This record gives sequence, structure tokens and C-alpha cells, in this order.
Amino acid sequence: MAKSLRSKWKRKCRAVKRERYGAKELVRLKKTLGIDENGDIEMPEISEIAKVVAAKDIKENSKTKENHKSDSTEKMEVDSGRVYDKKTLKDQYGNYPIWMNRRKIMKHKKGRAKADKGTTKTNKRLTRRQKKELKQKN
Repeated sequence: MAKSLRSKWKRKCRAVKRERYGAKELVRLKKTLGIDENGDIEMPEISEIAKVVAAKDIKENSKTKENHKSDSTEKMEVDSGRVYDKKTLKDQYGNYPIWMNRRKIMKHKKGRAKADKGTTKTNKRLTRRQKKELKQKN
């Protein structure tokens, strides 16, 4: 920003606002945390709030639960609804996803057409020159 009189004045006003809002924010933060004017803080014991467990124990428990579930119960087959193809982005019924808007669909179709065009053979007749080249290659 240039050092014009206007920018200097705006900078000065922002500094004043920063001080004023900083004081208000500090008061609100102290009120939220429950800190008194005297600085006394009422902190309950950490054991009352949360139980501290090692990460290894959690992993072991989750593995044993998974094994226990797979042994005791069979998985229920759920009709997952629609299955989308990664390449075409269409589901098994040939429809695009609900979240995909029309412009994106048209753009995708256009791009797919270009990609398919390069990979497929053309149905045009061969010229004499092309026929000669094919004979020479064979």
C-alpha cells in the first residue's frame, strides 16, 4: 500500500480498533473459560473429564472387536443403491450423480468424446496413398 495520507489515517484507525476489540475479546474469553477477575481458575480433575488410554490399547481393542464381530455375526447384505463407474461417472442405470450440475456433465461428455475419438478407428474410406502404405507394410 502506498504511503498516502489516507492510508496512514486508515492504518491508525485500524490500530485503535485492534486495541478496543482486543480488550473486549479478552473479557469474553475469560468469561467463557470461567476465569474470575482475581485470576482464580476452577479446573476440575482431568480424570473426571476424560479417561487417558494409550494408542496401542485402542488399536488392540478395535482389532479384537472386529474379529469378534466377524466370528459371531454374518454381515447383512445391504443394497448400497447406486454404483458409479469411475471412468464414465454414470451409475448402473446410465444416470449421472445428483450432485453433478448440467455444465459439468456437458463438459465431461465433451472430454470423453475427444478421448474416445482418438482411440477408435474411423469409418472413412482409405485413399490410394494409404492403401499403398498398408501394402508396403504387409
